[in-house]
Amino acid sequence: GSGARGRVKMSAAVEETLKRIQSHRGVKGVLIVNSDGVPIRSTLNQESTDSYAALLSQLAFKASSVVRTLDETDGLTFLRIRSNKEEIMVAPDRDYLLIVIQRHEMN
Repeated sequence: GSGARGRVKMSAAVEETLKRIQSHRGVKGVLIVNSDGVPIRSTLNQESTDSYAALLSQLAFKASSVVRTLDETDGLTFLRIRSNKEEIMVAPDRDYLLIVIQRHEMN
């Protein structure tokens, strides 16, 4: 079976992905949040992690619900929020959300 060894392999792949994303210029943080809004992995401090996880999982759930209400055969694949200071990208999966927070490039 793919028991613990499969999980370890997936963990390693997840860590590698997090490191790769985090290394991009302007990236402030990367989070993986489960379907209950609980952060599983994060490169942010605890306070920021808890805030982003709670708020963005609620927003992603709402956005997903809006998309399905407008067309029940459709589904949310990506959510992008742009503010004056940063851009937040949310990529939902069946069981998780990948959240990337990026500062705007200052020209």
